[in-house]
Amino acid sequence: MLEEGDILNGHFAATAQRYDASNGPILVLQDTTEFSYQRRNPHAVGFTKSVNSGRDKQERLRHHTVCGILMHSSLAVTLDGLPLGLAAVKFWSRDKFKGTAQLKRKINPTRVPIETKESIRWLENLCQSVALLGQPDRCIHVGDRESDIYELYCLAKELGTHFVVRTVVDRLAGNGDHTISAEMRDIEIVGISSKFAPTPMRSPKSTWTSDSNGSGCCRPSARRSDTLLWTLPSSTR
Repeated sequence: MLEEGDILNGHFAATAQRYDASNGPILVLQDTTEFSYQRRNPHAVGFTKSVNSGRDKQERLRHHTVCGILMHSSLAVTLDGLPLGLAAVKFWSRDKFKGTAQLKRKINPTRVPIETKESIRWLENLCQSVALLGQPDRCIHVGDRESDIYELYCLAKELGTHFVVRTVVDRLAGNGDHTISAEMRDIEIVGISSKFAPTPMRSPKSTWTSDSNGSGCCRPSARRSDTLLWTLPSSTR
């Protein structure tokens, strides 16, 4: 049976060659993409998410699940924006879809092992990218709010690589009597830059980011006993 790994082996090899031929730090951008399909038998493909279908004649909200597959990929890019290719990819679909809000009524997500959650894809892609590219100290893995995972930070430190994420949880730091955001406010700012980013649905806006240097420790969640020591080369405020 031909699998996606057999098809993408050549692409991964080309990515590694371009990486070896480049110099300096490389950004490894992680994100998830959805591919939607229409099938008479959607269960043969799987589902991606549940969407709002509007209201019925009784003005009740309707929902339906979208047929398709998901792809979580890691794209290697130079600091100048030149793409080098994919460094890792994972495909999957769901037999059924339940929103996180519905799941939280039955379980506490923070008590579920990361190995049994879809979030494990962030850690798997991190490992695959480092294994393919080598020189983990050159790689800066970039993720959105979904990648704010304590286990991801621990794995990055273990592998000797770097990360930049958009945080969701203002985690406890130091001895546990203050948060990371409070600790970052006490760190000296070394530079400020402005970014102009128009979007299709919104008017152009300028965002300000401050670059700062610092280090400290991040406290684990209640189900973990270890503490992560971290170094932050930059912070977005």
